Amino acid sequence: MKLLRYGELGKERPGVLDKDGKIRDLSGHVEDISGSVLGTNSINKLKEINVENLPTVDGTPRLGTCVSG
Repeated sequence: MKLLRYGELGKERPGVLDKDGKIRDLSGHVEDISGSVLGTNSINKLKEINVENLPTVDGTPRLGTCVSG
């Protein structure tokens, strides 16, 4: 699972890269990619999500820093 943050500077949203290289919107499941999201319990919950069911992000948005403050 390749987690990422995308969008305008200061307004980044959480996302995940699917097997075809498309960005999928993860904001329905987590507020942001932060240290708490990277914990074992949270990662295990994210692994249960079917990435193909997440909304596809249109265009080629800016990729933000990996982890928020």
